Amino acid sequence: MQWKRRLAIGVLSLGILVGCATTGEQMATKEKSLYDRLGQKLAIEAVVDDFVTRVGRDDRINKFFQKTDAVSFKAKLVDQICEASGGPCKYTGIYKDMKTAHKGMGITDADFNALVEDLAITLDKFIQMKTITEKEKKDLLAALGPMKADIVMQ
Repeated sequence: MQWKRRLAIGVLSLGILVGCATTGEQMATKEKSLYDRLGQKLAIEAVVDDFVTRVGRDDRINKFFQKTDAVSFKAKLVDQICEASGGPCKYTGIYKDMKTAHKGMGITDADFNALVEDLAITLDKFIQMKTITEKEKKDLLAALGPMKADIVMQ
């Protein structure tokens, strides 16, 4: 009878260990969201701050932002990136969609590409600081890229 009890305890212990190992494996293979990999909201705010400053100095495109309230624009851009990267934020712009927001602005491929170039330079800066990796840069640009169809009108 003693051996049956020990066997039962052994089988139960083995079951628990296997269950823990499986859970640990599942957790290790589950990738964090882009939002988490970027460093969450505070890190996104730092990226947006650098990016908006860079765009403001870029004579190729800063004309599109001359009448923009920088504080409000930064906050909305943070929310937009936060949401697009899988974070808890919700983008609530003045307009219901990007197409309406950019209607009549005459944004060309060259303008859009200049903006993306500025964002890439900002992200490269954060890669050099080892805040993000090349993967986060690629994933963020991929998440934001589809907006081009709603922004470029020519």
